[in-house]
Amino acid sequence: MSSSAPSAPSAPFAPAAPGAQPAPAGPTPVRRPEQAGTAGYAADPMDAAAVADAVARIASAVQRVIVGKPDAVRLALVAMLAEGHLLVEDVPGVGKTSLAKALARAVDGAVSRIQFTPDLLPGDITGTSIYNRQSAEFEFRPGPVFANVVIADEINRASPKTQSALLECMAEHQVTVDGGTYPLGDPFMVVATQNPVEMDGTYPLPEAQRDRFTIRISVGYPDPVAELAMLDEHGTDEPLDRMRPVADLRTLRSMLTAVRGLHTATEVRRYCVEIVGATRRLSEVRLGASPRATLHLLRAARAWAATAGRGYVVPDDVQAVAVPVLAHRLLLGPEGVAARRSTTDLVRAAVGRVAVPSPPRG
Repeated sequence: MSSSAPSAPSAPFAPAAPGAQPAPAGPTPVRRPEQAGTAGYAADPMDAAAVADAVARIASAVQRVIVGKPDAVRLALVAMLAEGHLLVEDVPGVGKTSLAKALARAVDGAVSRIQFTPDLLPGDITGTSIYNRQSAEFEFRPGPVFANVVIADEINRASPKTQSALLECMAEHQVTVDGGTYPLGDPFMVVATQNPVEMDGTYPLPEAQRDRFTIRISVGYPDPVAELAMLDEHGTDEPLDRMRPVADLRTLRSMLTAVRGLHTATEVRRYCVEIVGATRRLSEVRLGASPRATLHLLRAARAWAATAGRGYVVPDDVQAVAVPVLAHRLLLGPEGVAARRSTTDLVRAAVGRVAVPSPPRG
């Protein structure tokens, strides 16, 4: 990713012995088996080739809707495989919501869409307790957040109070209402969109919430060839209307299990720690990436390796996802603002300052 950070050989970072099953490195997210009536992650994991094949099928289905943006689609899938959340930030009309919808429809799970507006209330997202006159008791009515994929459209148009309703959902995969705790879908993913240009009537996402998004992407304008192909695809009908799921939840759970078990050498894990630490030492930054960012960087690197059909992580995987995972978490200081530096440039600078790890010996 950075010219000053040369790539290291990939093969030496593979597991030492064929067929060995090393324990996943780093903290592992706890999954409650009772979540949403599922069996948790009991599904048998796929091998690397099967994961890559399933990813290719999902990506192909999504790219029939989002034409000419394979990188954005791949990063969206990486966020899903990393068991994280995705923030799609770009100007109007480039397909942010279409990408979110296509990703959700490609997987045969429960999908809900929330249009964020200034008058939206937290209970409109999480659900609320309603008094039942027949039973003389309050009953909880789940909100739209109780789904496998939740599309939060124009998330920055809602008030900070309403935005905060997603904090517990995104971090703990549960909702607490009136003293009761209710587990969310398993798997659970928030795909949020926002427009960074039109700021009238919007509320910037608080840093605590931005930090919960594993990856931020921008779709960007298509090139002329892709835009012409888009006219052919979308000129007569809407591809989303004829889109059908290409993977079910059982397949997705098997993919997630496989990604979580990908071999990650100690040198690669240390590389993640050093890159995140480097963002905290940049003079242009007043707030560097958090320890949560380190965990997200590791998970995203595993997911990126899985999309390449590899059963182990190499430094190139970490470099490939460093900007999408870290850039939206940094806060510029006075020096960075005065120099007109972007957080993307600063993440690249941080990656360039960290030496690529040598392959493990033996």
